[in-house]
Amino acid sequence: MTVDAHKESLGFQTEVRQLLDLVIHSLYSNKEIFLRELVSNASDAADKLRFEALTDDALYEGEGDLKIRVSCDKAARTVTVRDNGIGMSRQEVVDNIGTIARSGTKEFFRALTGDQAKDSQLIGQFGVGFYSAFIVADRVTLTTRRAGLGPEHGVRWESDGGGDYTIETVERKARGTEVVLHLRADEDEFLDGWRLRGILRKFSDHVALPILMPREGEEKAEEKAEEKAGEWETVNQATALWARPKGEVTDDQYKELYRHVSHDFGEPLAWTHNKVEGAQEYTSLLYVPARAPFDIWDRRERHGVKLYVRRVFIMDDADQLMPPYLRFVRGVIDAQDLPLNISREILQQNRQVDAIRSGSVKKVLGLLEHLAKEETEKYATFWKEFGRVFKEGVVDDFGNRDRIAGLLRFASTRGDGDKPSVSLADYVGRMKEGQEAIYYITGDSFAAVRGSPHLEVFEQKGVEVLLMTDGIDEWVVTQLSDFEGKPLRSAARGALDLGKLEDETAKQEAEQVAEALKPLTERVKAVLGERVQEVRVSHRLTTSPACLVASEHDMGRHLERLLKASGQSVPTSKPILELNPGHALVKRLDAEKDADRFADWAHILFDQALLSEGSQLEDPAGFVRRLNGMLLELSAHA
Repeated sequence: MTVDAHKESLGFQTEVRQLLDLVIHSLYSNKEIFLRELVSNASDAADKLRFEALTDDALYEGEGDLKIRVSCDKAARTVTVRDNGIGMSRQEVVDNIGTIARSGTKEFFRALTGDQAKDSQLIGQFGVGFYSAFIVADRVTLTTRRAGLGPEHGVRWESDGGGDYTIETVERKARGTEVVLHLRADEDEFLDGWRLRGILRKFSDHVALPILMPREGEEKAEEKAEEKAGEWETVNQATALWARPKGEVTDDQYKELYRHVSHDFGEPLAWTHNKVEGAQEYTSLLYVPARAPFDIWDRRERHGVKLYVRRVFIMDDADQLMPPYLRFVRGVIDAQDLPLNISREILQQNRQVDAIRSGSVKKVLGLLEHLAKEETEKYATFWKEFGRVFKEGVVDDFGNRDRIAGLLRFASTRGDGDKPSVSLADYVGRMKEGQEAIYYITGDSFAAVRGSPHLEVFEQKGVEVLLMTDGIDEWVVTQLSDFEGKPLRSAARGALDLGKLEDETAKQEAEQVAEALKPLTERVKAVLGERVQEVRVSHRLTTSPACLVASEHDMGRHLERLLKASGQSVPTSKPILELNPGHALVKRLDAEKDADRFADWAHILFDQALLSEGSQLEDPAGFVRRLNGMLLELSAHA
């Protein structure tokens, strides 16, 4: 095999150049995090080596003692972070450092605000911690060799954080990666060994791998220091934090582990730490982030739960351990009984894994229930970031549907504006006497549903209606037929029956009005023809002249619009036009004797009803022509 040994200069991907520019100009207010990020990368490299070596022990190359070394050289003004993990090939260096190979790149840069504090959170969340080296360094040199390749396959990468970098093939005996930071002139504090120790103990004490530093007073070049036994000492606890008793772990340590496993620079919203014993023995430490990642809407993307077996890293984003609707959860599950060589295929068919997944889901739901009851502000944050994703659980997770339903939040006609703060339990608890159902309405926006004519009779009778504006809400109410024995009913479907909320006298009067106006509804139906399924007198309108509803067994009007907008083929269903018998326009229509004017008025009322529900007009020009004609006629009689 020939080796490409030449040195070349390559340009950074455009997004990387933008990112480096932000970093170099002191985007981060907390400079010391550069060390945490480099140590975290080194720890990940060791985990990946352990995993790959499960099927190829030769990758250890006779050295299975994994560790991270950190040192500084005051004379050379450098800080060095070295690991003996998996290392990288030349192409992997280009792919991992020269580009941002992750979905959501464009969304990331679109989200940048210019506010340094907010943007630093975005960068951390995006998971590009290596570039934080340029916070304190004006030049970074990375030397690496992938485990399993010969010494002649070493790679050296170097950049000053500008628009390009150099990469060359070099001789490197040791596997793994060494990162040398050539510090800026004003960063002398990081040439102090005690300062580096403090940072490591603060940010990386949880890393389950020894982090070694030269003993104080013996900070020599690493090559010389390694020749003398005892000159390196471990500065972290080097034990898996999740394996410690909860009483021995501080909140700060939990937060630092979260940053390590999630590559998020921010703090988690909440976490749950549990040890399960019995038929299955495992430990879980699961976090709910405070911010949604960029790819949260992609159900295929998982960056969440790391699987360990007896503290040996097995795989990232083990999708069998958490269902899609909880894909935002981050953390660690460490199982005692699974085989070390478990594969993704085995995970899909393993009963122990199913039990671990079921138990872990229940722990997350329990954590969310605690937040909803005891820490409402945190739960409001959770719902704002992840509510739309969490709703998928109503469809995905039949076994936990009731618990998920209890955690749902919606806006309502009695809620705080457009804030989704009303639970189904809240709604049921304040239902009017005699009310038998939970009423809801779906639409494209809060303004559209809040101003819908379908709500008029509910407002008149003081009946609360849930206002649903997320696209997934249509699927939610399809799967969630009832809550605590109360059926969910659309305010915009079927013949409205308010049951005991209407007295018998009102019902009889409504029937008499409908019978009296039967000639009118028949005339309108004849004019509109195939545009409508039926025309009838409305019991739900009090101030609007007309509205459209779907029949009880047809697809909802909002869902039909959503499916059509997504390009899907939707069975054609005709709406039902309901007329308000007490409205002046309907009375004017009933009195109209001229057939042409009657037809224009009927079409105008139908098109107005279409617009009020958010639908597109089939013939906008015809609507404008008819409306102008009516206005001219009215002005002529004024």
